Amino acid sequence: MKRLPILMSAALSTLATMTALAQPPAGGGAPAPRAKAPALAPAVQAAQAAIAACAADGYNVTALITDVNGEPVVLLSADNAALRTQGVARSKVAAALKYQMSSGEVAEKAKTDAALDAEIKADPAIGTARQGAVLIKNGTELLGAFAISGAPGGDKDEACITAALAKVTLN
Repeated sequence: MKRLPILMSAALSTLATMTALAQPPAGGGAPAPRAKAPALAPAVQAAQAAIAACAADGYNVTALITDVNGEPVVLLSADNAALRTQGVARSKVAAALKYQMSSGEVAEKAKTDAALDAEIKADPAIGTARQGAVLIKNGTELLGAFAISGAPGGDKDEACITAALAKVTLN
C-alpha cells in the first residue's frame, strides 16, 4: 500500500508540469502565430487532389504543404503509403525553401555543381536532392512549399502537384 501514495505523487507532479507547460509565455503574451502559409482549407483540398491524382496512376503517396519556414500546414499520407515518404517529402521541401526553387531544379543544379552537391549532402534536413517539391507563391510573395513523395520518380510526384494546382488555388 505504500506504492499508491508514491504513484499519486508522481501523477500529481506530472499533471503540475503539464499544466505549467500549457501556460502562456512569461509576460502574458499569446504564442506566436504560424508563419506565412497557404490557407488551411485550400491546402487540404490541394493535398487531397494530389493524392487522388497519384492514386489514379497507382501510386500511394504523401502530400506535404508547409509554411515559409517549412513547418507543416497539411501532411496527408495515402492508405498504404510508405512511412518513409513523409521524411522524403520534408527533405524535398527543405531543399526548395533553402534554395528558393523547385527541388527538381536543385537536383539538376547539384548534378553539375560539386560544391552545391556537397552542401546538400551535408545538410541533415536535405541529404539527397530529389524532384517533387515546388514553391507556393501568391504573385512574388512566398507562401510555402508543396511536396509529394512516393511515386516512382520525382517527375511523377511533381506531375501530381501540377494536377492538384490545376484544380485548387493556394493563397
